[in-house]
Amino acid sequence: MTDQNNSARNIAVNILEKVDDGSFSNIQLNQDIKNSNLIDVDKNLLTELVYGVLQHRLTLDYYLSDFVRKPELTPRWVINLLRTAIFQMEFLDRIPDFAIFNESIEIAKLRGNDGIRKMVTGVLRSYQRNGKPDFSRIQNPVERLSVQYSVAPWIVDQLSYELGVEKCTSILESVNQPANLSVRVNRWNKSHADIIKDLEYDYQVTSSKIAQDGLKLSKGPSISESRSYIDGDITVQDESAMLVAETMQLEPDQVVLDACAAPGGKTTQIAEKIGQNGKVLAWDVYDSRVKLITQNAQRMHLTNIDAEVQDAEKARPDLNDHFDRILVDAPCSGLGLIRRKPEIRYLKSKKDSSDLHQVQLAILDNVSKMVKNGGILTYSTCTILRKENQDTINQFLASHPEFELQRTETAKKVKKDRNDLSLNIYPDDFGSDGFFIANLKKVK
Repeated sequence: MTDQNNSARNIAVNILEKVDDGSFSNIQLNQDIKNSNLIDVDKNLLTELVYGVLQHRLTLDYYLSDFVRKPELTPRWVINLLRTAIFQMEFLDRIPDFAIFNESIEIAKLRGNDGIRKMVTGVLRSYQRNGKPDFSRIQNPVERLSVQYSVAPWIVDQLSYELGVEKCTSILESVNQPANLSVRVNRWNKSHADIIKDLEYDYQVTSSKIAQDGLKLSKGPSISESRSYIDGDITVQDESAMLVAETMQLEPDQVVLDACAAPGGKTTQIAEKIGQNGKVLAWDVYDSRVKLITQNAQRMHLTNIDAEVQDAEKARPDLNDHFDRILVDAPCSGLGLIRRKPEIRYLKSKKDSSDLHQVQLAILDNVSKMVKNGGILTYSTCTILRKENQDTINQFLASHPEFELQRTETAKKVKKDRNDLSLNIYPDDFGSDGFFIANLKKVK
């Protein structure tokens, strides 16, 4: 008999409740898996349930809307229990309905009263009998796309306005596909070929089509258990994120500032490129996150990184005209990461984007003083909204005529035929995260 307190489905309901209260899904999931005694197959089911329900939450609530009359009066754990059940029925084809029903009803009995058990039983039986409602019932096109792809209406509306309905729909479809596991090789330690050879003992390895040092891994153990990761030969990083350092025109012996650096993925990439005689200064506002940068550097055997607590909005006149290169990987709404962090699609607002735009400008204005003449200031975000990307750069340039926008070039000539000088990567372009990169040269 399954212990429902410690079953994957019950733990999933607990995690979803905590995410509703503000917890980050990845952190909460990792923590609860560590505290459980689940076998690997159940850990995989738990992960699938948590991310799947978060990814499809608006869709699932629409599917349930004909069967749960007053969801606002229903305990949140019951709603999350029903979401997990409907998710399994609609999106997982390997679990029979009777198994889904039995476990869901047992959890309802364990956590609630007889009335809740009857309600859960009735909803699931009615759903099985009548089927899901069709999206065509939704007349408003923005609301229909929002529900169909489970993305907040304001995001659908904004992307449709900026990019057109066709591109918006393509992005929405792509963010509901599984994220790739991508890693970057550390050339400081070993050759690219030797690292691939080591990884091929445990994984199916393919080279990234867009990132020079990127690899995609599949069919292997958890990456944290990989000897290549433990030895610092690789680090986990999205392919789009790897492009940032590629575009910075880094050279040996340069002095570089990574102004918003934690957890240090781009910091370590910069450090590899500028060599032992170069120096990277990495900032973050929180001591705990600065420690992450240091730990990353130590794992990868990089000795040319200094990490310190520093707010990139605060003046440092002692560093004026000091750096050959500065990276501002700016605080942003993170909408390019929806595939990996599905709760972002519900937590962010249009006001958040406007507020972050002001923060981005303040950081750029402050660190721009620290770039040497002839040096380059690189601005990047993991969002896909114009307000935080092109608009931020345009406004900065309007008040800083000493900088000129350069063409952003990657090693593999990503989007080489585009008209824009800056580089936008959308989630549907290559199956990687959404990113924006702009390079600004100080010319006077």
